[in-house]
Amino acid sequence: MPRVKKGSATRKARKRILKRVKGQRGGPGRTYHLAKERGIRSEVFARIGRKLKKRQFRALWIIRLNAACKMRKIRYSVFINGLKKAKISLNRKMLSDIAIFDPVAFDAIVEKARTACA
Repeated sequence: MPRVKKGSATRKARKRILKRVKGQRGGPGRTYHLAKERGIRSEVFARIGRKLKKRQFRALWIIRLNAACKMRKIRYSVFINGLKKAKISLNRKMLSDIAIFDPVAFDAIVEKARTACA
């Protein structure tokens, strides 16, 4: 049985990995072995970054809602509890957008949350 060397396929795979880490400083940008490791690490950091991004945006929406609730003399926790009791199922992102761009509608939502909580 003849020996298979996979010359072009190996070269293509190496080029693909080196292209993925293009722009890295030092060895990982040029050396295949280091590029392979750096590529794996970069994917790990990218995943962590995606999770952090979601966490940071949720914190931002909560801060915005808290400020909007303070302006209307209601605590954030009471507001959220009132929404649950009133069966208003808007997520924090939508609520913060409403609070910023449509204050009249947000006032109505706050009143519904107040009456449901009382």
